[in-house]
Amino acid sequence: MREFLAKYMPPDYSAHGPALDQLNAVVHWLMLILFVIWGVLFAYMLWRFRASRQPKALYHGTHSHLSTYAEAGVAVVEVILLVGFSIPLWYRWTQRPTPDKNPLEVRVVAEQFAWNVHYPGPDHVFGKMNVKLVNSSNPLGLDPNDPTAKDDIVTTNQLHMQVNRPIIVRLTSKDVIHSFGLPYMRVKQDAVPGMEVPVHFTPIKTSGTEPWEIACAQLCGLGHYRMRGQYQVHTKADFEKWLASQTPAVANISG
Repeated sequence: MREFLAKYMPPDYSAHGPALDQLNAVVHWLMLILFVIWGVLFAYMLWRFRASRQPKALYHGTHSHLSTYAEAGVAVVEVILLVGFSIPLWYRWTQRPTPDKNPLEVRVVAEQFAWNVHYPGPDHVFGKMNVKLVNSSNPLGLDPNDPTAKDDIVTTNQLHMQVNRPIIVRLTSKDVIHSFGLPYMRVKQDAVPGMEVPVHFTPIKTSGTEPWEIACAQLCGLGHYRMRGQYQVHTKADFEKWLASQTPAVANISG
């Protein structure tokens, strides 16, 4: 199964990815089996009830219970997929990392046509934001008078994270619905105006010198093709080095 997934799926560098890929493969194999069965049945029906053999229509239909048994079998398989695989997997994946796991928390605010990434800084507290303060140099409306905002870091189209450390991304949007897509992390989540939607995952491989792509998976306007960001997965030392090299966002805010 792993060899099959590695051949036909994008690379997977997240902790939850293998279970998700396996479920995806199981569903598609079952759909293929059902497609073949129903296709053979359809072809048999065309042959069995062709006009040359059955010139007079039978309006009462078949008396066999084969179709009933087949439909019941399909329903049982779907219940097993839902209750046995999908719901438990979804439940495990929706449990956010607890504080003892030391998750990295960031805000990602989408807009036409960019990803604004907000880090809370060394104090691990996000500064206050005010929509009235939003301008070209302050895309998130950070309040420069808020003490907790003094060390906050804001980047555009650049997301940095640490390998083997859980990350919680709090998604929202300033204008229309966008979709935050990280194929290598098996993450795809809509960013909805007026809502903050958390999504979490754990990267298990560093990106090296070449960053990976943040894609917008939702048509969001004429410039949708330009809404491409980059993300990098660092070692702990490299991530801390990158974080220390950043200038706090309030230092670049102009009135």
